[in-house]
Amino acid sequence: MKIDAHQHYWKLENQHTDWPTSDLAAIYRNFLPEDLETHLMQHQVDKTIVVQASPDLRENEFLLELVEHHDSIGGVVGWIDMSSEQFPEHFSKLKSHPKFVGIRPMLQSIEDDRWIVRPDVKKNIHLLIANDFPIDILIFPKHLPVILELLEEFPTLRAAIDHCAKPNIKEQQWDKWAEEIKKIAKFETVMCKISGLVTEADHQSWVLDDFKPYIQHVFNCFGSNRIMFGSDWPVCLLAASYDEIMEVVVENLAKGLSSAEKECLFGENAKKFYKLQ
Repeated sequence: MKIDAHQHYWKLENQHTDWPTSDLAAIYRNFLPEDLETHLMQHQVDKTIVVQASPDLRENEFLLELVEHHDSIGGVVGWIDMSSEQFPEHFSKLKSHPKFVGIRPMLQSIEDDRWIVRPDVKKNIHLLIANDFPIDILIFPKHLPVILELLEEFPTLRAAIDHCAKPNIKEQQWDKWAEEIKKIAKFETVMCKISGLVTEADHQSWVLDDFKPYIQHVFNCFGSNRIMFGSDWPVCLLAASYDEIMEVVVENLAKGLSSAEKECLFGENAKKFYKLQ
């Protein structure tokens, strides 16, 4: 099974949708499963993991409704306020849906960089661990020390680092990011998504080699059993097409892997991490 482990859908007319904004012309329109279908067929992608784009409970309803009509959706990574006293109630209800496979707090947008290690949030981290339920970590490199602190307290938390923690590829950010991501990789329950990198590069003038050291470093740190391919479509359209996203990963990593390692990157790891049916 070939899986795109990270992509999005949205409808601008949804009352809870506040992003993308009109200044992002390339993605300021509706994106729904029928818009992605051709790309999935072309690259023989069987399933996708659809990840929330709005921090609102109504986002879960929207995405789970799409699941009912589109077999290509293998699972939904939704949103619940992890600092809320109602988290256990919402979590219990949503996790009963077989396609609700993960949650993602939008840490990159939260003013408090240490929000994820607040006592009210950690109380609900315990609940995720008790249910062996995964969390997507959406962060910038500045958040990596806090995530390391979180994992040291909760070493069995199953987490996926989205977009390799968004290193600033345009400015060739390296040392601190490379050092911190290596520390994160020591926790065996953590995976890393090779996704979202083109939007961290120069949108107009990136070249394939821009991504090679970042992708290779992640592979060296996490190994073939803890990396996942994700297109980050349609956000990627700010800088690259679906075809180009695939080329970035194939040319900088996949073409050097064994058949078994490619299967891990392009599906098996995501299937295992999200416990896809």
